Amino acid sequence: MTTTPDPLVIRHLEYLGPMAVRDGWRPPVERPEVAFVGRSNVGKSSLLNKLMKRKAFARVSNTPGRTREIHFFDVNRTFVLADLPGYGYARISKTRKAEWRPLIEGYLTDSPMLRGVVQLLDVRHDPTEDDLVMLDFLATLGVPTIFAITKVDKLTPTQARARVAALCTQLGLDPDQVVPFSAQTGEGRDELASALQALLTLPDWRTA
Repeated sequence: MTTTPDPLVIRHLEYLGPMAVRDGWRPPVERPEVAFVGRSNVGKSSLLNKLMKRKAFARVSNTPGRTREIHFFDVNRTFVLADLPGYGYARISKTRKAEWRPLIEGYLTDSPMLRGVVQLLDVRHDPTEDDLVMLDFLATLGVPTIFAITKVDKLTPTQARARVAALCTQLGLDPDQVVPFSAQTGEGRDELASALQALLTLPDWRTA
């Protein structure tokens, strides 16, 4: 049996630090960057742990919405992964939410080496109002975006396929942009890794 090569072998993984406010500290802009974004409790930390093949790469919090900074990681000394704060957690104050939006939107707007975004959506639920705001913002920017549909293991394969198709129809997504993903089973890990690698080869979308 032929084994398919891993499209993203992790040889070096280094935490670079957090960005707390728009125009605050961030790592030097030297390498291509890919940002991961999604609402709180969508399973972003678990997805990143599975993608990087590290058990504790991204902290999995029992309190969604607790992390309010952008966290940067150097991957293989070839690109930077930006883990953006989860948005839309109902129990977080309006003041706290008002602090996050400029941080997230500022990073996505101002980062000259940003090559693409991975937007996470929960397969079990229709997009929230916050999801729709983020999708509209990404579309307005024109940044290349991959959609990772998380927690597909929570449904039967038939149910998951139907839900993914429904999300594509509802949001007008190209199925080629969509990766069904399970942090539990590893489904979609290599597909997402390949899509991530493809993002990194794209030219600057701001000038394309």
